[in-house]
Amino acid sequence: MFQRKLGGMIAIAAIVAAACGPSGSASTAPTTGPATGTPATGAPPSTAPATQAAIGEGEGALKLVIWAGYAERGDADPAYDWVTPFEKATGCKVTTQDMTDSNNGVSLIQSGEYDGISASGDATTRLIEGDLVAPIDTSMLPNYANVFPALKDLPHNTVDGVNYGVPHGRGPNLLGYNKDVITTAPTSWDPIWEGGSAYKGKISIYDSSIFIADAALHLMTTKPDLGIKDPYQLTQAQFDEAIKLLQALDANEPTYWGLAANQQASFTAGDVVVGTTWQYQVNLLAADKQPIEAVLPEEGSTGWSDTWMMAKGAAHPNCMLKWMDHMMSAEANAQATIWFGEAPTSQQACDAAEAIAPGHCAQMHATDEAYFGKVHYWATPQADCKDDDAATTCVAQDDWVNAWTTLRGS
Repeated sequence: MFQRKLGGMIAIAAIVAAACGPSGSASTAPTTGPATGTPATGAPPSTAPATQAAIGEGEGALKLVIWAGYAERGDADPAYDWVTPFEKATGCKVTTQDMTDSNNGVSLIQSGEYDGISASGDATTRLIEGDLVAPIDTSMLPNYANVFPALKDLPHNTVDGVNYGVPHGRGPNLLGYNKDVITTAPTSWDPIWEGGSAYKGKISIYDSSIFIADAALHLMTTKPDLGIKDPYQLTQAQFDEAIKLLQALDANEPTYWGLAANQQASFTAGDVVVGTTWQYQVNLLAADKQPIEAVLPEEGSTGWSDTWMMAKGAAHPNCMLKWMDHMMSAEANAQATIWFGEAPTSQQACDAAEAIAPGHCAQMHATDEAYFGKVHYWATPQADCKDDDAATTCVAQDDWVNAWTTLRGS
C-alpha cells in the first residue's frame, strides 16, 4: 500500500553546475511525418554525442512535456516537491505540459516549443529516428553513475552505444479493481477480456493505440498457437486477432481514459469497478479512502521504463541537462517515484525513499529483475518486426493508430 509522509519534506541537495561551457542556441525542430506515424528518417543522423564538455549556466527557463505527476511542486501535497528546490538551485523556472499518451507527446515535441520530455518506449524510438532529440553525454551528469546497471543502455533509448536520455523510473500497467465489488483479488486479466461481460459498462481502459499490445499480451497466454513473442511487433494475422479481442471488449461498453485524473474520478464515482491502471491512480484513490487495489496478473503486463530526453535544438539545453541530473539524484528520484508509484533508478534513491515511504522499493520491486522480466516495456511497433528476419513483416505504428481510431469511432 502506498504510504505518504504528511509532515515535512526531505531536503533536496542542490545541483552544482559546472562553471564552463556556453549555452546552446535555439533552432527549429526538423520537419517529420505525422506525430503518430513513421519517422522522417530510418536511423539517427549522428553516431556520437555532439555535446559541450560540461554543463554551462542555466538559461533561466525549462519547458517540459511530461506524464502527469512527473514534475510536482507541492501543490497536491507539500511533502512532495522536487521542482521548487531545482528552481532555487539552478535558476531554471520550470513549466510543464501533460501528455495524454505517447502519440500526443511526440506531437508536442515536434512543435519545437519544448526542451525535453519524459518519454516512454513507444515514443523514444520515434523521437530518435525522427531526429527530434539530442544525444546525451552521460559523463556530464554525476548522478548517472549511481543508476542501476539494468537501466542503462537499453534498446529503447540507446543506439550504437549512444545514449539519447537518462532513466526516470519504471513500472507495470496494473489491473485495478474495486474490492467492495470484486471481493476476491483477480489473478489474471480475465475481468477485462473473457470475463468482461460481468462488468459491462464498468470497465476502464487506457485510450491509446498502445493498448493493442495489452490484447496481444493476453493472446500470448490464451492462444499460444498464434506465435506472438513480442506484443508490440505483430504480424498481420496476429494483429487481426488482437483487434478481434478488442472488438469483443468494446461490446462490454468500457470507459476509455486518457488522463489519470479522469480514471480516478470514474473509480471514485463508482462509474467503473475494474480496469487497466497505473499505481499513480491507485495511490491517489487509496489516499482518498477509496476501496481500490491493483495487482500484476500472472500472465504479466505491459509497462514502461521512462527516459528523460532533450529536444534537438532545445532553447534551454543547460537547464535540461541540469534537470536530467536532478531527476537521477537520490532525493528527487525517491520523491518522484513514490509519488507516481514506480521503481526508483538507484540504490541511493531507494535509501532516500525509505525515509519517506518505508518499504517502497520492495513494493515496487526496484531491484527485482525477475519481476520486471514479466513486464513488457512499451515499444514502437515497426514494420521490420525489430529483428533481422527479412522474410517477416509486422504492422507498423501508423496502422496501429489507424486501427485504434477506427475501433474508437473517432
